Amino acid sequence: MESWNVPRPAALPAQPDRLSIHDTSAGRQRHPGNTAEASLYVCGITPYDATHIGHANTYVTFDLLNRYWRASGQTVAYVQNVTDVDDPLLERATATGVDWRELAAEQTALFRSDMEALNVLAPDHFVGATETVDWIVNAVEQLMANGTAYSVPGTDGDPDGDIYFSIDAAEAATDWTLGSIGQLSAADMVQVFPERGGDPHRPGKRNPLDPLLWRVARPGEPSWDGGSLGTGRPGWHIECSVIARRLLPVPFTVQGGGSDLRFPHHEFSAAHATAADGQPLAKSFVHAGMVGLDGQKMSKSLGNLVLVSQLLPQGVEAVAIRTALMSNHYRSDWEWTGELLQQSTERVARWRQALSHEAASDGRAVLEAMHRALSEDLDAPAALRELDRWAESANAGAPAPAPAPVGEDSTPDVRTVANSLLGLEL
Repeated sequence: MESWNVPRPAALPAQPDRLSIHDTSAGRQRHPGNTAEASLYVCGITPYDATHIGHANTYVTFDLLNRYWRASGQTVAYVQNVTDVDDPLLERATATGVDWRELAAEQTALFRSDMEALNVLAPDHFVGATETVDWIVNAVEQLMANGTAYSVPGTDGDPDGDIYFSIDAAEAATDWTLGSIGQLSAADMVQVFPERGGDPHRPGKRNPLDPLLWRVARPGEPSWDGGSLGTGRPGWHIECSVIARRLLPVPFTVQGGGSDLRFPHHEFSAAHATAADGQPLAKSFVHAGMVGLDGQKMSKSLGNLVLVSQLLPQGVEAVAIRTALMSNHYRSDWEWTGELLQQSTERVARWRQALSHEAASDGRAVLEAMHRALSEDLDAPAALRELDRWAESANAGAPAPAPAPVGEDSTPDVRTVANSLLGLEL
């Protein structure tokens, strides 16, 4: 699948890797692992609607992590998927009378343009679930063979042969236990499972929380040759597990996504991988908070959306949107407001004004201060405050002295630092 085009950030003087980030699976902050080479998987969109601010918040969060690692002199392998076949997409396509493939392609293209506007570095691999069906079939067949997956008989109009993952069998055979990734209580998992695509009441399942791996073909639904599984299509969680295993180290450094993916998605993606080969999916699991509007979580299902693609034609600068997103700590749940956007627009103006008063050594000082702030659990608000402090001082001072000579050892200017480290195009 085609990715998007954002230039790699300009090289900065390498900073020490002091990162301490909150790992959901550990329940605390810690270094995520890896020092010279880092690897990142961020779960992508189900493309049945446009990129809203909640989506943007997640992808900007992990773009900061990507940029932090690069500023620390590390190489980064980054993979993101697109769930381009799933129930919500098919339901929207039916409701609107649009072919599901056209809807997916249209919304994926819009997502790419939004990511370009927000200056989010493109993944090395941007992979649609429909591109990986053969991989998924092989993985599910492996789980069937080792006893951690099973077939459910048909009932109430459903055909025989849907394949489910066995939580109990996986717990008996591996080090994974239910709840070890998402760190939710049993009661919370029971509550949110049906809200997030689960089917606890499906007859024939061994455990109500067992997730679907392969859905055999139904009339009017897209389907693929599933080999010994029969014709059908993938379940949700298995796609990310399989894509990550194919394209990233085992285990990779950070699994990222919104906090609503802690369970069931990341819980079961990790379980599937471990059940297949005995190895953890990732070293750390990092989750961004939810963005609200008018007192409710912003979501497609509720329709209370602020869309990036609507703000931009209104004359809102993408750098102001990105600044607004980074004004809140990535793990917090917060509310989008017009006031926040206005404040962010004004901040950007002050930073730009200060660039004309920049001293030769300012760039390195700002880089060190902002990188140190990000080292503490990706504290973007603190990093922005460092930029504010520099701008206030620069705007209050005399005109800038002559710039430093250009050379290998010269300090980067503040504009370069802000772009490379924070993704802010000033």
